[in-house]
This record gives sequence, C-alpha cells and structure tokens, in this order.
Amino acid sequence: MKTIVTDSVKETAKIIKKGGIAAFPTETVYGLGANVYDEKAISKIFKAKGRPGDNPLIVHIAHKKHLEILAREIPEYARKIIRQFFPGPIALILKKNEIVPDVVTAGLDTIAIRMPSSKIALDLIKECGFPVAAPSSNLSGSPSPTSFVHVLQDFKGKIPCILIGPKAKFGLESTVVDCTGRDPVILRPGVVTLEQLKKINKNIKYQSRTLKIISPGQKYRHYSPKAKVRFVKRETSNLKRGTAYIGLNKKFAKGFEHVNICSSVEEYAKHLFSFFRECDQIGIKTIYCDKVSEKGVGLAIMNRLMKAIG
Repeated sequence: MKTIVTDSVKETAKIIKKGGIAAFPTETVYGLGANVYDEKAISKIFKAKGRPGDNPLIVHIAHKKHLEILAREIPEYARKIIRQFFPGPIALILKKNEIVPDVVTAGLDTIAIRMPSSKIALDLIKECGFPVAAPSSNLSGSPSPTSFVHVLQDFKGKIPCILIGPKAKFGLESTVVDCTGRDPVILRPGVVTLEQLKKINKNIKYQSRTLKIISPGQKYRHYSPKAKVRFVKRETSNLKRGTAYIGLNKKFAKGFEHVNICSSVEEYAKHLFSFFRECDQIGIKTIYCDKVSEKGVGLAIMNRLMKAIG
C-alpha cells in the first residue's frame, strides 16, 4: 500500500469519506481516524494497529451538537466539564445512542467522546462532516506518536494517508472521565488534572483499576518501547552501555548513554513518548525514568510509566 503524506486537510478528509483511514495530529498525540458510522472503516483501524477488539475507541467531534447525537445521557456535572474543557485534551464516557456501531465501543453501551483543541484536527473533522473515531496512531502497545515521523515509523505502507501537522503540544493522551455514574471518575489521567476537575465537582476521584473495561488504556500493557523501562534508583551504579535516563534530576543522570533532563513535569510529559522512540532508534536496552509526585500532570506521567513497565 502506498501511504500518502500530505498537509492537505481536504485530501485527507476525502480518503476518510471514501471509507479509508488516516493519521492526523491533535494536541495530545497523533490519532488514526475513520468515519465513526462506517463499521468496515473502523475495522481497518483495529487491523492496522493490531488492536484487540475489546479495547474501545475515542470518538472525536468538531461540534458540541454531535454530543446529543452520539450520547443518550449527559449528566449535569458532565455538561459543566464540557463547558469548561471542550475543546481540549479530555474525553468523557457517556451512555451511547444506538446510532454508534458496537465495533467502536467494543460492544459496550458507553462511548468515549472528546473535542480536540488542535485547529488542524478540528478542520479535518469539519471537512469530513461526521465524527471521527480515532485511537492513537501507533502499533498497539507501543509508545504513542507525538509527530508525523513517529507515525511513518509504524505505518508507512500500512495505511493510506498521514496528515502532516505540528508536534503534539502535550505529548500524553487525553484525560478520560467516566460520566455514567452518580459522580465522575477519572479512568485515565492526563493534562487536564484531578485538581482542575475537583474545582468543578469535588466528588470526582481517580480510579486506577476497575473490573469493567470502558476506557482505552485500562486493560493492556501500553506505551511500551522495545527497551525495558525501569524507575531510576537514587544510587544507580555500574551502568553499562545501552542505558538511558529521562527525568527532572541532573544528579541521577550520570553514566547513561542517552539522557533527557526535563525542566518541569509538563516538559517531562511532553517528551516521554518521543524519548522512548529515540531510545529504540539508537538501540537502548534499558530506560531509567524518574519518579514524580502524583500531583497535577505527575499523576498522568506515573500512570504511563507504570503501564510501560507492565
């Protein structure tokens, strides 16, 4: 298959409207999108990624009116989150309408919906004229792509189109909030933080483990490079070639072959996945990562690191 690499929103939308799939940039990571109402197109996403069919997708919208089409119940607390954070790096899980194919939601009666703040993503969805279902555009389980180069590494010759855009602003996938119960529950932390959401609803909580899988990133090992991922110890010694370090502390970074010292947790989050991919490119065997406080974006970083470690 020839993969078209283009900066044309219209050309990309044309492929999606004809039942194809295409990678496109968002403010979080690059997505791999298809027409939410086209079951055959959606199945191409799962096939290309090697994604298990019981792992639901997030549906991206460009107009808030599509919420009422896709979801049959929107609690008042969810509407408050929508007013505050749509468009933005957050997805809400709501009870779905029958119009949504089961393949999108892994047979569940719920749907994850978000409105990206990325202009190019919004322009693409508007040009398509329908919501776009899109997981991250990486091979299942591998680090999410934060640039179109990462998408090429995984999918050149495997998907019809890659829409070129800027590198991801945040570098981590969206915060996912379950809005199907009495109170909201964060199932996947992101750059919209628990602390920010508590200002809207003081009863919101983060639940790292659930018996029922209703959100991407809950069930399977995720975000993992080929290299082993480990937490750095305060007294890391006898390091050998083939090791790397990413984190906030210079004094822990001696003796590694490849190093990324981040100036803030936000920068750490933004560069984590790209660093994983860099390490794989140069043959790093073990990546040591700094632990951070599980406050603010730190909660999302630790969630991704624990998933990568497996």
